[in-house]
This record gives sequence, C-alpha cells and structure tokens, in this order.
Amino acid sequence: MQQNPAPRALITGASSGIGYALAHCFARDGTNLVLVARHEEPLRTVQHELEHTYGIQVAYLALDLSGAGQATALYEWCQQQPFPIQYLVNNAGYGAYGPVAQADPAVYENMLALNVTALTTLTTHFAPQMVARRQGRILNVGSLAAFQPVPQLAAYAASKSYVMHFTEALHAELRGTGVTATVLNPNVTKTGFVARAGMEKAANTQGRQADATAVAAAGYRGMQRGQLNVVPGWRNQLLALSTGLMPSRRLLLAIATRVSRAIQ
Repeated sequence: MQQNPAPRALITGASSGIGYALAHCFARDGTNLVLVARHEEPLRTVQHELEHTYGIQVAYLALDLSGAGQATALYEWCQQQPFPIQYLVNNAGYGAYGPVAQADPAVYENMLALNVTALTTLTTHFAPQMVARRQGRILNVGSLAAFQPVPQLAAYAASKSYVMHFTEALHAELRGTGVTATVLNPNVTKTGFVARAGMEKAANTQGRQADATAVAAAGYRGMQRGQLNVVPGWRNQLLALSTGLMPSRRLLLAIATRVSRAIQ
C-alpha cells in the first residue's frame, strides 16, 4: 500500500537571509521543503545543499510574487504536487528607505504587492486546507517597525503593521482548529535587506544588527509552539512594549523620526 506523501513547508524568499535560515530549521527537523524566490540559480544551490546535508526532499519554484496573480499561481502549482503544505512561511518582502515625497510610486506599488497582497493571498489560499486537515502552522515575517510609524520607511513600516495585525487576528480566528498563525517581528537583521532598501546611512543600521540564524530560530520555535507574536531579543521586546506605553503619539513619532534619520 502506498503511503501518503509527507507534508512540506512552503517558504517564500528562501534563497537568502531569514528565509534561508528558516529552511535550515525545518530541514534539521526532517521536514521536506518547497522553496520560492525570484531567481532559479540560488534556489538550485540551496536545494542541493539542504538535500545533501539533511537527506530531505526539496522542491523549488523561481517566481516573483510581487507580480499580479503570481501568489495564486504558486498555490495552483502546489495543488498539482503530490504533497500537502503543512507549514506556510511568508517571508518574502523588502523595504524602501527615503521620504514619501521623493519616492517612486512604482516601487511602493511593487513593495506593497509583495509585503501585503502576496502574503494575504497565500494565507487565504492555504489556511482552509490546513483547517480541513486540522493541522498546520503559518509563520508571517513582519518587523519591529510594525509597532510604530517610521519616517523614511513610511510605506514599509505600514505594510509590516498590516502583517502583524492580520496575523494576530488570524491567530484568534484559528483558535480550536488545530492550526496556528504566528508573526515574527525582528529588528534590523544582517541580511540583504539594508542594501536593497538603500538604508546604509540610516541611523538604526549603524550599530550591531541581529543574526539571521538566531532570528529564524526564534521564529521557528515560536511557530511550533503556536505563539502569537515573536520579537527576538529582550531589548527589542522592551522597545515593542514601550510603543504601547508612550504618553502620546507625537512623542512616539518624534523618537521614531530620530532613530530612522539619515546620518550625513
């Protein structure tokens, strides 16, 4: 009798950074993977590395999820495969640093399509199947920027606020279904994010940046435990808590403005 194929973890933005580190977390525990990123060559390299190191099965798909209909195309591709998706990790995303009045509208449109729309589409596609099986975990990667408005990162921070609120509401809706939703909100992490966002001169990137492996490990543990919101590092947890304790929104905004300013 043929056994049912083992479920897999689907990870977007999996060829580098936090997504790559999360792939190692799953692979180390013997979970087979589906990896998604924009470029095929890095995905093929990661596939060979994980299969050779951990003896798991890795499928991949090169896809730009910011494109119209691409998140649904990914879901439909997964439906054609012989394995169910038990873990969904929405990690793909990027930022754009600088004042809104000087921004390229096309960049914001593309960023929001990836950070918000693709994440929402994939979640709403896969969540019903997980609920029907009464088994599944969803991990959405947000940011510490989600806890307050951030001048110079206005659209990015707002997109991550959406991710946090969407995931927390979903977490409540899924209670009792056997499925959980977790949001991972790290501070600035040593990945390709800073370079792509053009944040090399931002004040909050000048000091020590979080390690992607440690951030991924915290998110992975939190997801497996069904936690609501994971903020790696006690200093970052205090920062997140303090945003809700500020006596005024103006003070919060003033602090965020100073932290995110450009250093001349």
